[in-house]
Amino acid sequence: MRKRLLSALLTVSLISMVFSGCGQTENPSDRGSQTTQDIVQSVSEEDEETNADEQAQEDNQMTGINNPAKDDTPSEIPVVYMTTDISPEGLMAVYEDLNWEPGENVAVKLSTGEPPASNYLRPELIGELVQSVNGTIVECNTAYGGSRAETAMHYQVAEDHGFTAIADFQILDEDGSMILPVTGGTQLTENYVGAAFADYDSYLVLSHFKGHAMAGFGGAIKNISIGLGSSEGKYWIHSGGTSLTNPWGGNQDAFLESMAEAGKSVSDYLGNGEQIVYINVMNRLSVDCDCDGNPAEPDMHDIGILASTDPVALDQACVDLIYEQRDGDGASLVNRIESRNGLHTLEHAEEIGLGSRIYELKSINE
Repeated sequence: MRKRLLSALLTVSLISMVFSGCGQTENPSDRGSQTTQDIVQSVSEEDEETNADEQAQEDNQMTGINNPAKDDTPSEIPVVYMTTDISPEGLMAVYEDLNWEPGENVAVKLSTGEPPASNYLRPELIGELVQSVNGTIVECNTAYGGSRAETAMHYQVAEDHGFTAIADFQILDEDGSMILPVTGGTQLTENYVGAAFADYDSYLVLSHFKGHAMAGFGGAIKNISIGLGSSEGKYWIHSGGTSLTNPWGGNQDAFLESMAEAGKSVSDYLGNGEQIVYINVMNRLSVDCDCDGNPAEPDMHDIGILASTDPVALDQACVDLIYEQRDGDGASLVNRIESRNGLHTLEHAEEIGLGSRIYELKSINE
């Protein structure tokens, strides 16, 4: 499982600042009945092969690219940019490295956060970026009660949390839903997003990466599936495409696959992802999501900000960084991910063509 999970390695400069890795040594195979000379020659040949393999692995670490089987290698490996500077300046820097040209009407999708003590992205962190793209912050109502289940209350939460002070704000499903087709899915044939989704020609997706009580983790894929789903769309995804009125009691893997499929419908609608980019902020890394008004306190350190044009690569990179700390302060978040089979979302997302779990991680730290 770890061979597939660790789909990229950090650049040397990033490793020296944040993490360290360890290698594996292969056990020698049984050589059967051989002469002493044969054994010496065989060991020598294996040493040469091992040295070549180790050199290749070292080269891959230097570039930050995993070395998968040739038939698994995508034609273009997506890049995930990373900075450890969690600040407005760091956020702007990692966004600029995407070299993205937004349209004239930009939606900035984020979570407004459930009161009273959610870990939503603070306006003082994101304000400069939102204003630089002249973006409108957008959200959809929830499907589980709380302060954001009704439009009027949700607008009040957005104001209370400071979002209306930095940009225009819109609840996309205040006038209901629009339907996006889902192609290549196993659970969904259609996806219900907010009716105003099509009013914007490009989307900047700002996600607070964290754990999640049902999905295991929440990042870019969750933000464009559950996050862009109207109230009935949230029911639809949670139930695995079986109900528009009840989100509970569905099959867990069907729910995870439905998130990936709903996300693909959004990407497909936006020109196969050309008009959408993704940024994940890895701070306040609680096992609970921004939809929890009283989340568990984080028990691991902040990591950084990551950005990509590929939501699967981006979420996979964030998961990999969490797993790098699985024997330390990342243990609780790893447990939350695995207890919900959260990695299946990434597996299915790659299978249906939403993105790639193989990626190149580039540090932009000077």
